[in-house]
Amino acid sequence: MSTVIYPSPIFGPVRSRRLGVSLGINLLPADGKVCTFDCIYCECGFNAERRPKLPMPTRDEVRRALEERLKRMQAEGPTPDVLTFAGNGEPTAHPQFPEIIGDTLSLRDEYFPEAKVSVLCNSTRVTAPAVREALMRVDNAIMKLDTVDADYIRLLDRPTGHYDVEKIVEALTLMQGRLVIQTMFLKGRSADGHDVDNTTDRYVLPWIAAVKRIAPRQVMIYTIDRETPDPNLQKATPAELDRIVALLQKEGIPATASY
Repeated sequence: MSTVIYPSPIFGPVRSRRLGVSLGINLLPADGKVCTFDCIYCECGFNAERRPKLPMPTRDEVRRALEERLKRMQAEGPTPDVLTFAGNGEPTAHPQFPEIIGDTLSLRDEYFPEAKVSVLCNSTRVTAPAVREALMRVDNAIMKLDTVDADYIRLLDRPTGHYDVEKIVEALTLMQGRLVIQTMFLKGRSADGHDVDNTTDRYVLPWIAAVKRIAPRQVMIYTIDRETPDPNLQKATPAELDRIVALLQKEGIPATASY
């Protein structure tokens, strides 16, 4: 099994299939994974196999490292399309996430005002007002919602603590459309033999109903692109993703698919 652990606090830039030239900001330790989910498809591996020994970077370390990299990119290139909070787990798990967002927006405005600030977020902490307000300040709050089926969430996303999908959906509606919903569609079986196909109407139709309530400005659906810690998973087909995009568009929801 080959999985990815990212440097911290800055990595890249990398070329994202959805976001363009992306400079990564990793608020988690450089030697392991910290996440409120333990997804069976996570490119960083399972939580238990990636326990970090190093601490999270401090707010000051993040700011200094980001400014240094932006200065270098301003002098040498390339120009970033986006500054993306991602990396080894859930960025909102950092205790100073709201303050770091403020620092990042200020540095973006100083060095690359045309660049966007994005956060890849699993939505588990969106119920916290300070986290939600920080997410509403960025250009692209890309919020995960793989399904609204509680049993499937426990199978696929495997929350590490209490997770109430209805409360998550309610909190996402409070973002007043200032978000993007991101959803993984896949097939196959989990290591313990459960069917993980969420491309069928059993999962898609209730999920679309929740997305309509949330009223995001866009939905991004995607499928497996890299090696996963569970080797039994399979990509959803382009035809299956296109069908889901068409259902969303029929409801007036802008949507794209990455194959």
